[in-house]
Amino acid sequence: MGAERVSSEHFDVLIVGAGLSGIGAAHHLQQRCPGKTYAILEAREEIGGTWDLFRYPGIRSDSDMHTLGYRFRPWTEAKAIADGPSILRYVRDTASEGGIDRHIRLRHRVVNAEWSSADARWTVEAERTDSGETVTVTCGFLFVNSGYYRYDEGYTPEFHGLDRFTGEVVHPQHWPEELDYAGKRVVVIGSGATAVTLVPAMAKDAAHVTMLQRSPTYIVSMPGEDALANRLRRHLPDRVVYPIVRWKNVFLQGVSYRLSRRRPELMKKLLRRGAMKALPPGYDVDTHFNPRYNPWDQRLCLVPDADLFKALHDGSAEIVTDRIESFTEDGIRLESGAELKADLVVTATGLNLLFLGGMRVAIDGEEPDMARALTYKGMMLSDFPNFAYTLGYTNASWTLKADLTSEYICRLLNHMDAGGYSICTPKVSDPSITEQPLLDFNSGYVLRSIDALPKQGSKEPWKLRQNYPLDLRTLRHGPVADGTMQFSNPTPKAQVAERAAV
Repeated sequence: MGAERVSSEHFDVLIVGAGLSGIGAAHHLQQRCPGKTYAILEAREEIGGTWDLFRYPGIRSDSDMHTLGYRFRPWTEAKAIADGPSILRYVRDTASEGGIDRHIRLRHRVVNAEWSSADARWTVEAERTDSGETVTVTCGFLFVNSGYYRYDEGYTPEFHGLDRFTGEVVHPQHWPEELDYAGKRVVVIGSGATAVTLVPAMAKDAAHVTMLQRSPTYIVSMPGEDALANRLRRHLPDRVVYPIVRWKNVFLQGVSYRLSRRRPELMKKLLRRGAMKALPPGYDVDTHFNPRYNPWDQRLCLVPDADLFKALHDGSAEIVTDRIESFTEDGIRLESGAELKADLVVTATGLNLLFLGGMRVAIDGEEPDMARALTYKGMMLSDFPNFAYTLGYTNASWTLKADLTSEYICRLLNHMDAGGYSICTPKVSDPSITEQPLLDFNSGYVLRSIDALPKQGSKEPWKLRQNYPLDLRTLRHGPVADGTMQFSNPTPKAQVAERAAV
């Protein structure tokens, strides 16, 4: 037996991550479980998560803020497609106004979490990123809100000849504050949300910007401001306007997704028609705006007020669809033989997925195989006691699911208190349930890591639904004691030892 751990503090709930999800989780916990003690451990030196990390030009939401914003805190600014600093301010204001910031421990990177059935608690180790020391705390319930990607490393493929390039290469995830690209030739490699944000933003000051894509992405323009929201605000209070606009946008998002799944060819035609209308006359739509996949097999890329199309119109930006053969001293040689001259190359080539922030998890001394666990209601894992995580929607705004997740966890905690239970564990009891990939999405960052992620099951409540209205009914109003969630109390240490010996 190893030495007994000495924990300096114990909390009823420990939240990992102080970004959009973590701050929202803390708010729900304070409002719905006011007697619970909690703390938030955040690895970075500031709160805000994604919205503090990314500093590249034009950084903004790719969802409207009436659905990306919290259900409990109306978004009141005129811009519905908001810039990064505005969103960061919104998150930080939520934390400070609710007193949540007083519960946050910055520079605490969680590296290890061990569950004890005998004690009905998690022992969590965090490394102090400023001093290097290890801090140990315990909690009754562990709620991970660390996002889904690595904060310290973006994805960059291997490029032949990159060492020969004499210009500068930057990944958007690590944007240098002092970078000056005014008057320079810029090549942005990529075709996703980051690339379509960067290109029009950089085109305002660069000599020229080229978006180099290996294959096209579906790109949709929508107004940066929500006309209905701004019109209603002239006559009604925000608390009335917000849910109206939120449900309007939830409905439109749902229609877009369901139409894409049921009638993909029709959706392709609609998206193509929209692109042709926004592009310069005679533009080669089939080469640059005709993806090989169906709509919503990957996220649709949103551009506010057609800013990307305007940059293509005025010639400050262009799109090139080709593959990279190699870098040269002063640019990129393509497989077609063409060359792109560049002073600066931005590799908007994606993220590296990292489930649970990369922490090690052990249950009664054994490390479970995370890739074999099934996700319960899209927020808990089979055979993981008192453990939850937040994973937002892939076909709608992240926070819609984050809010529901936090609401459900609060209902679960209150149900346990009312019944006198200290442990809750989702258990698979139906042998006919089969495993399926966690995310039905073919984006590169998902495909690179899908085998290491937990699975979803073929039946509910193990099946992950990308449907906010259905999830709302189940998670906000459905029974907590559904026969799948098992409730219990601590196992005597002698029984735990007997099980370990078998």
